Formats: sequence, C-alpha cells, structure tokens
Amino acid sequence: MHILIAPGGFKESLSSAELAQAMQRGVKRVLPQAQTTLLPLTDGGEGFTQTLVEATGGRIFRCSVVGPVGQRVEAHYGVLGDGETGVLEMAAAAGLRLVPKAQRNPLRTTTYGVGQLIRALLEKPQIKRILIGCGDSGTNDGGMGMAQALGVRFLDAEGFELEFGGGALVNLAEIDLSGLHPRVGQVEVVAACNIHNLLLGERGVARVFGPQKGATPEIVETLELGLARLAYHLLKQQGIYYGDLPGSGASGGLGTGLMAFLGATLKPWTEVVGPLVGLEQHLRKADLVITGEGRLDATTLTGKVPHWVAQQARALGKPVLALGGSLGPGWQNLHQQGLDWVGSILPYPASLEEAMQRAEDWAADAIAQAMRLLELGKVLAQQPLAHEAMVLR
Repeated sequence: MHILIAPGGFKESLSSAELAQAMQRGVKRVLPQAQTTLLPLTDGGEGFTQTLVEATGGRIFRCSVVGPVGQRVEAHYGVLGDGETGVLEMAAAAGLRLVPKAQRNPLRTTTYGVGQLIRALLEKPQIKRILIGCGDSGTNDGGMGMAQALGVRFLDAEGFELEFGGGALVNLAEIDLSGLHPRVGQVEVVAACNIHNLLLGERGVARVFGPQKGATPEIVETLELGLARLAYHLLKQQGIYYGDLPGSGASGGLGTGLMAFLGATLKPWTEVVGPLVGLEQHLRKADLVITGEGRLDATTLTGKVPHWVAQQARALGKPVLALGGSLGPGWQNLHQQGLDWVGSILPYPASLEEAMQRAEDWAADAIAQAMRLLELGKVLAQQPLAHEAMVLR
C-alpha cells in the first residue's frame, strides 16, 4: 500500500511537516511495510515558505525583524529553485504565535516585520517575483505596518505619523506614497490567501477574526472603523474600493495593503501551492490519502487544506482520511465532500492547553487507530457474510 500523507498544520501547535511525521509514525506502527510519501501542505500560513522552498530545491534565508508587538523576532524568507522567485509567509514576522497571550490586542499589533521581509527580497536584484503567504496572522492593521516598512507614511490631521496597529487607523487623514521603495512596481507580487476573507462588513476581518486575536466587542468596532477609514482614503486616492474585494481581509487586512501599495494579485492559495508541490502527481501514485488540520468543521469547506486535498483525491477515485485537532459544528457534512473518514486526535475530553502539548503523540495514536480499522475492514472483506456462510453449508 502506498499512502500519501498531506496535512496542513495545527495552528500554534504543530507545523504541517511535524504533523505529517507524526501521522507517518502512526501508520508505521500498524502497517510497517506500507510505503509513505510526506507532502506537508500550507494554505498560506505557517510553513508556506519551507514547503515551497523544499518542493523547488530553493534556499531559506534567516533575518531579524520587528515582531507584531514591537519585539525583535527571528524570521525567514526564501528563494525558490528558479533563483528568480522570492517567497515569504506573513506568519513568520506577524503570526499569532508571536503575540504573547497577555499582549493579544489587535489595536496595537503590526505587520511592520512583513514589510521588512519584502524589502529584503526587493533588494535582491535577481528577484523578479515574490510569493506571499497570508495566514495565521496576529494582526489587524490593514497592511499599514507592512507599507510603513517600505516607505509609505500614514499621517493624522496634524501631519504626524501614525503609530503601529489597527487602532491608529481611526486617526488616518493622509497617505503619503512618495517614499515607497523604488523597486515596487518592478517586481510581480502574488499573495496566496483565502479569498473568502473581506476587509469590511459583517463578513469583515475585524468581526470574524478579531476575537481570535484578543479583540473585545468594543475593540472590534474600533478596528472596523479604522479599516473603513483606510478604505475611504484608498478610494479617494486610487479610485478603488477595497472593502469588499475578494481576499481584501486576508491576514487582518494585509490583503488590502498588498493590493493597494504593492499592486499585488491575490489568488486562492491552491492556485499558488498546487503547481509547485505537485499534489496531483502524488495523488495518482497513492492508494490512500491522509490529511488534516487543527479543527475540522463547516469552515473546512471554505478553502482549507483537507477540502482541497479531498476534492483532488475524489476526482482520481482515491479514499481520504482526515484528522483534526478537534471537531466542530458541521464536521458530519465533510463526509459528503470526499472525506471518507473524519476523526479527532482527542482520546478523552481535554483542555486546549493539554491537547496542544500532546498533539504530536495523540496524532500518531489516532492514525494508528485508523489503520487498525482499515486492517479490520480488509479482514471482513475477505470473509463471507453470515448469510453467505449458511448457504455454503
């Protein structure tokens, strides 16, 4: 049996590569002779850079940048195997895991470090294209910090520059582009994101994702007001309304900043990742596919890794097992979308903290249990049913 293991990650717990390795251990515990291929996947969040660099034979570069709460963090970016395409994930510089729980206030968190990663690639003359993964963000500043790092000035009514954070946008009176990095416009920028995320409104990023980043209801309204003010000034300056453009709310509104200040094209992450990692070719060789993500629920069908894998596998007639850190409302409907088995790593009711700490071992255990069910199915398939045995007698 050839098993393809192609999961996303467990946010703030296991990277997609770590989860794939844990799943492999579970498989080998029960099926030691099975052939396994590990294909860690990413929807633009953590692991985006590593996944694409490894898939193309590229190189990772390390650097220190300003983190989401103003601290220095060690981040990274990459250059793909063609030598002309740069790649980075915003989570490396402004991800939620970089925001200490006691400091989770999206009024203040910034994407400044993301701009520093972009600047590092712009200053490599051989780079003609930059791929940016949007996901797992800890920010809600509309990409203001990113743009500030590239020379854009955001000014209040008295001409003073705004401080970091989405909360400062409520005082935005002018956007000065005169200092924008000279290579912006000369390098193609493509952002891989969930295009279902919008900047403003009931489906807007502040209301949908703000609470996950520490926003109270009052903070959510302030963030919404600030992003609306950003959208107003961009409309006045460029004649484009970004509030409801597909992907405009990606990574706390970074999608808007990338489009407005870098001329970026926003694409579903599947269109960026798929051709580079060769999912279809791997699926054709597989007898069974294992995937997963941190939480399997109704939102899994809105552009998440397991749904994409299931869609591709179903087209080729391949069975798919999906493992989640937990199961949420709507997980039962996933069986209708090409996920033949859906399960959780939890062996018993546990706190989120315990589940995150023990995720690696529990993931291996859960996959081992799934493989035992698979072996049981094979035994049953080889035995005559009870009524057939009676006929034979």
